[in-house]
Amino acid sequence: MPDKLILGPILGIESERLYTVVFITDESIIQPSVQCNGESVDASLIGTIYSGIVWKATLSLEFDESTSVAYSISSQGSVLSDQLGISNWEFYVPGANEKPKFAYASCNGFSDYKMLSTTEQPYKLWTDLKDEHANSPFSLLLLGGDQVYADSIWTQLTSLKAWNELERTEKIKRKANQTMTTQIDQFFSKLYVERWNKEPIATMLASIPSIMMWDDHDIFDGWGSYPDDLQNCEVYKAIFASAKKHFELLQIRGSNNGALLRTTPNGHFSQAIKFRGYNILALDNRSERSLTRVMSETQWSDIMRYLDKTCDQGDLLVLTAVPVVYRDFSFAESVVDSTPWEEELTDDLKDHWRAKEHEGERLRLIMRLLKNARRRKGKTVLLSGDVHVGCLGIIRDSSSDNVINIHQIVSSGIIHPAPTYLQWLGILAVTNDDLEYLDETRAITADMLKPHGSNKYIRARNFVTLLEGSDKKLWVNWICEGKDKPSYPLQ
Repeated sequence: MPDKLILGPILGIESERLYTVVFITDESIIQPSVQCNGESVDASLIGTIYSGIVWKATLSLEFDESTSVAYSISSQGSVLSDQLGISNWEFYVPGANEKPKFAYASCNGFSDYKMLSTTEQPYKLWTDLKDEHANSPFSLLLLGGDQVYADSIWTQLTSLKAWNELERTEKIKRKANQTMTTQIDQFFSKLYVERWNKEPIATMLASIPSIMMWDDHDIFDGWGSYPDDLQNCEVYKAIFASAKKHFELLQIRGSNNGALLRTTPNGHFSQAIKFRGYNILALDNRSERSLTRVMSETQWSDIMRYLDKTCDQGDLLVLTAVPVVYRDFSFAESVVDSTPWEEELTDDLKDHWRAKEHEGERLRLIMRLLKNARRRKGKTVLLSGDVHVGCLGIIRDSSSDNVINIHQIVSSGIIHPAPTYLQWLGILAVTNDDLEYLDETRAITADMLKPHGSNKYIRARNFVTLLEGSDKKLWVNWICEGKDKPSYPLQ
């Protein structure tokens, strides 16, 4: 009987032709290798976590025609299988001139574990993704945040439960002792192994190369949007350090990922690749986030260098976990800012790009993308999640005869349920989606559009597919839980 992997394989991609296979084994496995395309590629050890040893193999693949590539993993002549007993996998590589088919998803879990027991088919959308892949294979899976939900860390760990019961001044002074840091490391390690071994998630992560970028729940709810004294206390730092370690190994697939814009040990994880005529840029909006900024000047410098020097032709897909174009929460924010509940509600409202502290940085991002779009002369599409509904936004620059449009696709969540009807009525009551003017000439605007075949806001679990048609339009289809089949062609 084959030896079993603890987790994986997890497929990734770092350039047009470099694919990666990451997996976890126990210490008994010696020098594993990946068999693919008639060759054997040794895996390299990239880290160790509580659950086992993390390995990575890099495959160099280039085909003129579309190809299904089979692969397996072995060690010392013994074939390794995953937790489902599968020991052979395959993935699709599109031809050199083929338009790739993308899937985009976010919010892969439950912020409240009670939701799991009340959700009849928690993994239904992953099953739909698997069925779609079997009928018409995806070239890439883009995962835009909250690939795991770590919020239960506050109720599962005895050390954190005790810390949470302290007065705030005591919390800030308290050190993260060895017991606490060990419990935190064990928690994140078990979290990834448990959640990503679920079927059909496990099969899809092994069958579609993915690019991932994290959001707050990969750390815990609202990370980066708390007051500075909490954000910088020893306990929060210990949680972040462990979350970052596991994210880097299992979502980024190691600090040696060739797609990273910056490869220094500290800083951000923004990454970019070119793939079949598309530029894909994943923005790290969590590693350096605070109440007053989303990205550091170092990250901004790296992003602007990429947009100015590298991203010069083709279409651009930008992963930014929290929507840049969405409903305006300024009224709710102003009310909370003047009440005793500010501390408890700050993270929920300050997490949005339209929070007053982030408005300038949001405009900076929009203007840089418009400048790049005008020079590149291709489509620009923002891919976002976070808000547990699907929707469509547009930024329009009419300042010249050549009108520039940037579209935003929001898909959320593939597992997390949508707001209930009463919750949604509450959101509508304290927000608006009026046309927004972004410059004094009123030539640059942001607005919400209505997808074809649904309401303006898709209040159902969903993921999206993106594929350019023969009409040269990029067709976006929201695959929803329910009867609606929303779609929209991006010009």
